[in-house]
Amino acid sequence: MQALGCGSLLSPQRGKATLPGIERIELAPGYSISRVMKGSWQLAGGHGDMDVAGAVADMRRFVEAGITTFDCADIYTGVEELIGAFLRVSRDAVRSGEVPPIQVHTKCVPDLDRLPTLSRLDVEATVDRSLRRLGVEQLDLVQLHWWDYSIPGYVDAAQWLHDLEKRGKVRHLGVTNFDVPHLEEILDAGIPVLSNQVQYSLLDRRPEPEMASFCRTHGISLLCYGTVAGGLLSDRYLGAAEPSPPYENRSLTKYKLIVDEFGDWRLFQSLLETVRAIADRHGVSLSAVASRYVLEKPAVAAVIVGARNDRHVSDIAGLCSFRFDAADFAALGDVLRRARGPKGPVYGLERIRDGAHGAIMRYNLQKETPT
Repeated sequence: MQALGCGSLLSPQRGKATLPGIERIELAPGYSISRVMKGSWQLAGGHGDMDVAGAVADMRRFVEAGITTFDCADIYTGVEELIGAFLRVSRDAVRSGEVPPIQVHTKCVPDLDRLPTLSRLDVEATVDRSLRRLGVEQLDLVQLHWWDYSIPGYVDAAQWLHDLEKRGKVRHLGVTNFDVPHLEEILDAGIPVLSNQVQYSLLDRRPEPEMASFCRTHGISLLCYGTVAGGLLSDRYLGAAEPSPPYENRSLTKYKLIVDEFGDWRLFQSLLETVRAIADRHGVSLSAVASRYVLEKPAVAAVIVGARNDRHVSDIAGLCSFRFDAADFAALGDVLRRARGPKGPVYGLERIRDGAHGAIMRYNLQKETPT
């Protein structure tokens, strides 16, 4: 993968620099993405009421800021349709050059109950449904997720997606939440994988070093979610009392568990204080520092930052306005060395269905998702 640089973004409407330029990176020949991607999980069900028309309008602001790559999934209720609506109203602007081209990454997440009987037709039907929802002829990137490695079929599913890639329905194939041994199985079957989407943050460093090293060796890019831990890595929680359940949304429920793995609330506050001091030195937000930390890690191509609306665009763009120095890494290292965890492979804790992390998962969302 090749970084394409970070310069000032010129607004096509005003002709002057507006926000810090968003870095871009070439994942494959002729295919580049913004290194800051707009996540869409927060637009799905379970995250509170949403203004649909406003959400579509907000997407334009992200693209104008240089955040041209959107991440979604077939199981994010209503999200592919939302992005499809945005793509329809943006086509003329893209053709004219008023806004840059847009990339959409989606996923193929078969229900846990369907894994034993999953067929080639099932996988193609999922891809066809995403094509209809997005209103496109080809999906830029489809990322395979597999709930349970003890159920065979993930290599077959990857092969079926690769066959759709060869037929032109899919441009590139990726995976999400795969650990090294099972990703290696797919590669050993001769199936090319462009990327692996994983959780990676100051609180969750499970991709280090095994996954990052493996991906660098095999030319696979890491696309990273959870870099701000559902908003926990922000000024909102600096100096705040430890929240207790019931939590206000699914993101907080998920990432509070990661904080608990990292250490106690006191250690978490030490981390926030350290990140805040770094942010003050660089004149950016606490969240920008948290995401920049991941973006500078080996094998990381992009970070996926969730935002329900465009109020956070300037803050998100700020993470491309600075670089870490030795003092920054040293200060963070002093705190991170005290962390207890989380330990184990990428997504390992989440695969333990009777554990704290696995118990909050929704394994059969296809049943709840309209066709």
